[in-house]
Amino acid sequence: MNGVTVPEVDVQQAAQLQRDGTDLLDVREPDEFEAVHATGASLLPLGELADRLGEVPLDRPLLVICRSGARSARAAAFINEQGGQATNVAGGTLAWVEAGLPTSSGTDG
Repeated sequence: MNGVTVPEVDVQQAAQLQRDGTDLLDVREPDEFEAVHATGASLLPLGELADRLGEVPLDRPLLVICRSGARSARAAAFINEQGGQATNVAGGTLAWVEAGLPTSSGTDG
């Protein structure tokens, strides 16, 4: 990962940043996203990230979430290597749900 740092926030900080207008990108697989996801999140599976990088806003802060925080850390590192401003959400969707933060199911954010 070429030494690119990946900032990290907890789910409470992430929820506040999202309320303040920061985009939330979920990098899990579609079936995981459809089961439960943070309300307002957009889906872009990690395996498609390199091919769909043009869909990722590199010019503004971005939160990245997955199930527990590992895939999103890799995704955030990749985005930051491309000049982005990604922050990993520690604990991922598991922590988001456990904290009682807003969730949705299905394909819509």
